[in-house]
Amino acid sequence: MEVDDGREGRVIDGGSTLKAIAVAGAAAVPGVAISMAAVPEDAAQTWRKEPERPCVYVWNERCLVMTLRALFCLSLLSMSPAALASKCSVELEANDAMRFNLSTIEVDRTCADFEIRLRHSGRLPKAAMGHNVVIVKSADLEAVDADGIRAGAAENHVKPGDTRVVAFSPLIGGGETASVRFNPARLDRAAKYAFFCSFPGHSALMKGELKLVP
Repeated sequence: MEVDDGREGRVIDGGSTLKAIAVAGAAAVPGVAISMAAVPEDAAQTWRKEPERPCVYVWNERCLVMTLRALFCLSLLSMSPAALASKCSVELEANDAMRFNLSTIEVDRTCADFEIRLRHSGRLPKAAMGHNVVIVKSADLEAVDADGIRAGAAENHVKPGDTRVVAFSPLIGGGETASVRFNPARLDRAAKYAFFCSFPGHSALMKGELKLVP
């Protein structure tokens, strides 16, 4: 079937229009695939363009318009926040039970700067239950932790000038917050990374995987 597209007397094939609608949908919302299998091949359709907007296709069958809109909305709702926007920070919580609330932190390597915001949700003071977050290669965690214990609280239990450490935050006590920033470009894509608390004795429980994505 051929349909006049309303511009300069041009005629387009109905089947091509169906394909164009699917392509336009994917272009408007990256990662969203829309199936046109349920649309009758002989359905009459027209389309128009609006300035500074993606192609908006108007179908004679009103129900088809509503179906397309519903598909877009459902697709958007099903997408994760990471798919809709680059996430370059994360909230990490530590408590008096020597636990982090996260076991994995995903770092988007497209970020120019990634921030981990640490919050101590407990009540104990830094001297008794201090927490920080240290980022290292997984293979270096135990050695860096041991050197940090020897470095002492004055150095936030991180050996000064330790090149194995990607980044670290200061020690904090109950009710306090701290943050650490680093450039994901510094991470070796072939290596495995971890985050942990270097306060003496805490790394056994307070550690997790730092994963570079995608």
